[in-house]
Amino acid sequence: MELSLAFNASDTIEGLLDKAKTALSASSQLCFHEPALEARLLLEHAMGKSHTWLITHGDECVEVNQLALFTQYIEQRLSGKPVSFILGTQDFWSLRLNVSPCTLIPRQDTEVLVETALSLAIPEKAKVLDLGTGTGAVALALASEKPEWHLTGLDKILEAVELAKTNAQLNKLKVCFKQSDWFSALNSDTKFDLIVSNPPYVEENNECLTQGDVRYEPLSALISGADGLNDIRYIIEQAPLYMNSLAWIAFEHGYEQAQSIRTLLNEKGFIHAKTYQDYNNLDRVTVAQYLS
Repeated sequence: MELSLAFNASDTIEGLLDKAKTALSASSQLCFHEPALEARLLLEHAMGKSHTWLITHGDECVEVNQLALFTQYIEQRLSGKPVSFILGTQDFWSLRLNVSPCTLIPRQDTEVLVETALSLAIPEKAKVLDLGTGTGAVALALASEKPEWHLTGLDKILEAVELAKTNAQLNKLKVCFKQSDWFSALNSDTKFDLIVSNPPYVEENNECLTQGDVRYEPLSALISGADGLNDIRYIIEQAPLYMNSLAWIAFEHGYEQAQSIRTLLNEKGFIHAKTYQDYNNLDRVTVAQYLS
């Protein structure tokens, strides 16, 4: 279907949304569940209008320049470009975050990592480390709930660190973001009460790497060896050097990796290893406690 022919200036807002939904639903290249939502978000962005405005003006037509922009957005989406990269933002927790192709798009499943971290028994003014912070999503979500915590976010990619700093400013939250290859930028005497991480955990030959939105995301933030556990192994090996006694560690991981991660934690001397499920009842977050 040629979108330049499918969309025309006489289409109402409701008509454009219906046509865009149909086009998105018909694509076999996309992995999503709500084409109607994607169409609406892209039209709101093209018009600079709110959801409420679209609802109350559904029988009106759009301006020519807005129609051209909406057509461009839908064509980009049909090519596979993630909606978040088209919009430049992604909502996560209670925050709106800027996103870019230098790091992963924050996903709803990662909110389970935030929920789990908030449920752990740690000091009131805890020192918390977010490894591989990316957009800063996890660290900033924790800061929004626990402003008394001292939060540090580390990422190897400088562009990601700058993005996280921008997101902290936009959301008026205090987190110290630094460039670091995992623990490399930390002083040897720095200790934390909680370490959280959503590290790369996809197997290098996983077929999902050629599907959906991940085609536009950096492989360095996704792949971690043949079994997807290389980075998690390294973090588990090094983490005790930076943990107070009775501190916790929490990982997001693939739904088939929980048992392997619990084994790795137990072998390193961690205790109370436990796995939590995501919103689809799949194993997603594993925690354990360090006893020095």
